[in-house]
Amino acid sequence: MSERALRGTRLGATSYETDRGIDLAPRRTVEYACPRGHRFEMPFSVEAEIPPVWECRSCGLVAQQVDGALPEEKKNKPARTHWDMLMERRTREELEEVLAERLAVLRSGGIDLHHDPRDNRKSA
Repeated sequence: MSERALRGTRLGATSYETDRGIDLAPRRTVEYACPRGHRFEMPFSVEAEIPPVWECRSCGLVAQQVDGALPEEKKNKPARTHWDMLMERRTREELEEVLAERLAVLRSGGIDLHHDPRDNRKSA
């Protein structure tokens, strides 16, 4: 008999459990509105921290909580350039010293500018 009872059903795809007789956790509903005028409600646990913004279900824009506080603006750090990071590691005097050393090596012929050190091919 049990073989016949499951015939024609997709096991795992459909749940046969019901919510009858189960006490769900206390919830509250929060309303959000997006810039395009879409309004929707989201259920949250009473204990949950309510986010001030949520993605709109209809258009995907950022919707704000109705009658809620606006989210705090995050302070953006200015972009760090290569020069900024270099100056964190060395002083200007140290950089001038390194530059003078490299120029001296270049001028003395210690570096072959016409040979690419990455080129390991042997010439025939």
